[in-house]
Amino acid sequence: MAIQFISATKIFKLDTNKTSYILQVNGYGYLLHHYYGAYIPDSEMDYLGYTVGHSSFSPGVPCWKNGEPYFSKDVSRMEYSCNGCGDFRGSALSIIRSTGTADTDIRYVSHKIYAGKPQIVGLPATYAAADEATTLEILCIDEASGAEVTLYYTVFEALGAMTRHVSVKNTSDKMMNIQRIFSTCVDFHDARDMDLIHLYGSWAMERKFERIPLMHGTQVISSKRGASSAMHNPFIAVCSHDATEEYGDAYGFNLVYSGNFVASAEMDTDGGARVLMGINPEGFNWKLEAGESFTTPEAVMVYSNEGIGGMSRIYHRLYRNNLCRGEWKNTRRPILINNWEATYFNFDEEKLYDIAKTASELGIEMFVMDDGWFGDRNTDKSGLGDWFVNESKLKGGLGKLVDRVNDLGMKFGIWFEPEMVSKDSNLFRAHPEWALQTPNRPMSIARAQYVLDMSRADVRDYLFDCISQVLDNANIAYIKWDFNRNLTEVGSALLDADRQGEVFHRYVLGLYELLERILNKYPHLIIEGCSSGGGRFDPAWLYYAPQSWTSDDTDAIERLDIQYGTSMCYPVSSMGSHVSACPNHQTNRTTPLTTRGHVAMSGTFGYELDLTKLTDEEKEIVKGQCDEYRKYYDLINKGDLYRLISPWKDRTRCAWSFVSEDKNEVLLTYVVIRGGIYDRHYVRLNGLDENRYYRNVQTGQVLSGKALMNAGICIQERLRDYESRMYHFISVN
Repeated sequence: MAIQFISATKIFKLDTNKTSYILQVNGYGYLLHHYYGAYIPDSEMDYLGYTVGHSSFSPGVPCWKNGEPYFSKDVSRMEYSCNGCGDFRGSALSIIRSTGTADTDIRYVSHKIYAGKPQIVGLPATYAAADEATTLEILCIDEASGAEVTLYYTVFEALGAMTRHVSVKNTSDKMMNIQRIFSTCVDFHDARDMDLIHLYGSWAMERKFERIPLMHGTQVISSKRGASSAMHNPFIAVCSHDATEEYGDAYGFNLVYSGNFVASAEMDTDGGARVLMGINPEGFNWKLEAGESFTTPEAVMVYSNEGIGGMSRIYHRLYRNNLCRGEWKNTRRPILINNWEATYFNFDEEKLYDIAKTASELGIEMFVMDDGWFGDRNTDKSGLGDWFVNESKLKGGLGKLVDRVNDLGMKFGIWFEPEMVSKDSNLFRAHPEWALQTPNRPMSIARAQYVLDMSRADVRDYLFDCISQVLDNANIAYIKWDFNRNLTEVGSALLDADRQGEVFHRYVLGLYELLERILNKYPHLIIEGCSSGGGRFDPAWLYYAPQSWTSDDTDAIERLDIQYGTSMCYPVSSMGSHVSACPNHQTNRTTPLTTRGHVAMSGTFGYELDLTKLTDEEKEIVKGQCDEYRKYYDLINKGDLYRLISPWKDRTRCAWSFVSEDKNEVLLTYVVIRGGIYDRHYVRLNGLDENRYYRNVQTGQVLSGKALMNAGICIQERLRDYESRMYHFISVN
């Protein structure tokens, strides 16, 4: 049974196929955390609880019970930590009650265990059929404030993943304020031999991998930009010092949320550690009237004793199958050409059509028209918010161009940046109050634009009507949804002063509501998320958009780092990746067209250059790349990813592979970053069946799974800087 409650000891045990998570209600009604890790038998749970030493600095509970050991929250492993009542470490929950004090103390009341998974209303989250998951709800109460707190745990038994979220209901007759509410809290008994992994970056260098030892004190990864951000991703992992890609303990934490977040790891004096993840409390204050409820976003927790790669593959399977939705979840998505780097704002109908026509001849399946098609938009200084077609560029209107492209046998996509408004726009002149702003303070401007207040229903209605007008009058198959600046002066003209601390979160809820409305009306639409590249690449977007633009940096060598880091928890099927022009527009580096294709194929494949300027030889290469991607699509997008050679550890080369679920097929990609005089390298594969034999389709050589994994494939060619090879293996058993 995936979740069980042992009434005699008041122990909860949550099991997946390979993991166990154990907590207990103690004699005072507090929830204690006992264990999270590899599976342990049911018969061996009782010894996990223990009493910790204490001092006057670690206060005990106010009312000691006969027969109960001395208990202090300050030195115990708490299941969901609260502020102000004796636990001095980081708090998961802090409520300011009607007295004005921020003391919170929750105790167990009851629980429910049932098949399946509840929907989180208004928020994206993983989903499951009744036979795919089991859910535990634990109801607690803070008697002094009347806050009723429900902790939700859902176990995906076959996948080895668990999700958590929390809701608070005000059962009193007085108002309270939620000051801090996190989605998950996990206390580790001993973290002195553990590392912290996180993904940092900036524009054009998103999700760089960093691994550092846990230290005494608190290490915090966060965003207060109003978006999950390019600077820090809402993902961390805690792993053993000796963990590699395939061996050792790895615990992943990922927040299904697109707004401000915090992920922290705090090591206390005795070497234990607390991991917290949830909405960033800075700038957050939620007023909860009598009878009202608040629900957090979902945190996804994954444990693997098969290393960092094992953790990643669990995330990939879960997100592909139980987070991504709709028609394009499993359907092959079209290979696309985007005109941005080919033309920027300088285009007309004929220029776009010429690129589309050439693309159709090369096997590309969708043309995407980027920024500049609407309003008075010839630079990035004006026009956002005026979502009507600029017929001086597109003579005859959008429908005419779309029909011409459709006649080529291609789908048509279009760029929007709905959440923004240009200072120089008809929309801002008519409705300046629709932008985020605070009283008596100048509005910060970035990229000559402001941010619309997505918490307002009238703003969302306007955007829905504008987008619908475009989609209803042309055969649009795809939207690239961009977001090119972060939030400042975060205030809403419609909310009272005591609710301004809710704007950040209400903004995100409003965004999700608009996306849901659009997808309900246009269920066949593909949405690709974008934020100056990968500035809002988070799991919440997978619920609405099966893919996101990974980075504006399209240089193939830079993308090795970016895509490697992104793959820590996000599947390849979610990564927008294109072949672009050379010299590259961001780095000025020149790389072979073949290498650019090999790297871009480890993502949702496409092109971002002027195809009309390619030589005949280059066009033949593009044709071959399109054919290859179609051939390998299922293997790349549904297979298991194995990171074989890290671009961070070995700055001379990089390698990864995809292995089909049945282990019959393997695709290996090898890229040289810096070549040498004596270049002969072995690449050891992983994830194969050691008892089978595999034929290298390119060379005809047949080797056993044992040989390929233990000795590896020998790359005997002398490859120069930035050259690459792709090898396809098929089982011959």
